[in-house]
Amino acid sequence: MTLQRSPSRMVFALSTIALLAAPPARAAQQARPIFVDGQAQVVPAFADSSTWIHEDLWVETEFDSDGDGAPDRVHVDVWRPGQTETEGLRVPVIYETSPYYSGTGPLDFRYFWDVRQELGEDPPPRTPMPPIPHRAEQPVISRSHVRTWVPRGFAVVHSQSPGTGQSQGCPTVGGANEALAPKAVIDWLNGRARGFRTLDGDEEVFATWSTGKVGMTGTSYNGTLPLAAATTGVEGLEAIIPVAPNTSYYHYYRSNGLVRSPGGYLGEDVDVLYDFINSGFPERRAYCNETVRDGLMKARQDRRTGDYNDFWAERDYLNHIDGVRAATLMSHGFNDWNVMPEHSYRIAMALKERGVPVQIYYHQQGHGGPPPLELMNRWFTRWLYGVENGVERDPKAWIVREGDDRRNPTPYPDYPHPEASPVHLYPAGGGNAVGRLALEPAPDAEPETLTDDVSFSGGELAAAAESPHRLLYATGPLREDLHISGVARVRIRLAADRPAANLSVWMVSLPWADSVASINENLITRGWADPQNRHSLRESDPLVPGEFVEVSFDLQPDDQVIPAGARLGLMIFSSDREFTLWPSPGTGLTIDLGSTSLELPVVGGETALRRALRPPVR
Repeated sequence: MTLQRSPSRMVFALSTIALLAAPPARAAQQARPIFVDGQAQVVPAFADSSTWIHEDLWVETEFDSDGDGAPDRVHVDVWRPGQTETEGLRVPVIYETSPYYSGTGPLDFRYFWDVRQELGEDPPPRTPMPPIPHRAEQPVISRSHVRTWVPRGFAVVHSQSPGTGQSQGCPTVGGANEALAPKAVIDWLNGRARGFRTLDGDEEVFATWSTGKVGMTGTSYNGTLPLAAATTGVEGLEAIIPVAPNTSYYHYYRSNGLVRSPGGYLGEDVDVLYDFINSGFPERRAYCNETVRDGLMKARQDRRTGDYNDFWAERDYLNHIDGVRAATLMSHGFNDWNVMPEHSYRIAMALKERGVPVQIYYHQQGHGGPPPLELMNRWFTRWLYGVENGVERDPKAWIVREGDDRRNPTPYPDYPHPEASPVHLYPAGGGNAVGRLALEPAPDAEPETLTDDVSFSGGELAAAAESPHRLLYATGPLREDLHISGVARVRIRLAADRPAANLSVWMVSLPWADSVASINENLITRGWADPQNRHSLRESDPLVPGEFVEVSFDLQPDDQVIPAGARLGLMIFSSDREFTLWPSPGTGLTIDLGSTSLELPVVGGETALRRALRPPVR
């Protein structure tokens, strides 16, 4: 991997500063961080793990979420170079917090919501998960990041989220205490909050070894919490690297008003996730279950309509984005159908608009996948140590191209690609087999119909030569590679024969490969919507059977080079077996093709697409 560099090779050693400030003999004995090419290097004196200092403590927060009348304390552990104890070295911190460190509930679908539910009706009752056994002691919370960053002159801190492990409080899955808990830890690292040697004692612990500058990272839930902390605007949180973060629980469990599961977890909802992480103190669980899970989540998550409300608004970090000042390096996979790529995209776009330093790293695989260490090192070195390594002038986007190693991304000026512009494509005729998708609307396009049947998966529908359960439209074969970059959008005019219907859209590459990997090989992007929410996410407007309505919504962000020979396809169907609720088969949808279109972000715009679709020379 090659990154942009400053004009000259930079070797920056803090030992040089020490030489100016201390007698030569003493300075020669002191270990100090070393930076080469703008990256913190492994220092042999720091790499000796036998000298590392480990501390176990509790930090007092500013909230009482478990109702016991006292501020909650969160459990923290610290790993730092021994020189912070013996030589007075002060270092910045790499910090990860998580609800998972003390174990989780079973991934058993008996405790998930039953997705066999008629649309617009109340869901069948759910059986809560059995209690997670509580670990009374856990002096080592985690060793993640320790061997990477301590040898490079950083401390590494871990903490357990409220209501998990040995942290007090209630799990809230996106509630305010999940942001305020890491804020308290960062405040402690800056001398603004109190730390204690024991859970309920009064012996204080001080972070005199900390410079006060903190960088946070983590994956999935652990990647969500750096952003949550950043929304508080806490002083000292200088940089975050969220990996596959969930930036809105509504967008995680709903799509455009439609009740939708995250990929691989059919029937999961916010209260299921609560049960999955509820590993805290047994004596407070009854209170937390009654007030948070049963009194709040089950009452407000609304699996009947899927509408947006204040409960979901609180758990959408885009609504709190004005507090974020930390330099942000986002990381995500374009084929992540658990925490979908829109989560990183929406936050990165908002931060750019606000002038916060942002880079984004995207790969072509699924859930997880941090940026290469070189990117992370440059990011943390710049913002935690203040080394002028030029990251502000680096490319804004790093995208792993198809077939490339994830450690070797291709740099781009930005994402979406600055040369991408929207191109409209229009379906016509024969979609129960494979109809036409063209640059010009068909003047004589007749409405076409499909019948919902959730027993067929989306992959089966895309692979079928013909099906009454979906409509599929495709271009001719591409004559050259086509680069798409950004967010595709669909506009669909439809009528249903019932007051409610699921709506699912896939954009695919044909021919469909007959393999397990065909989803990643052929699926370009996809999206879902509830036509009842066509006017507002907050209020459903039931369909009048037989009456046409227009629905417009974004598909998931993507950056993909479609190879020559492939055909671009648009597939419209109703219930998506892997993601949506499962109503009884039989709902009929009629699609008005004359008022239906796909807006596709093409690098090079319409000119590039016309060139790629030019007819063969005879």
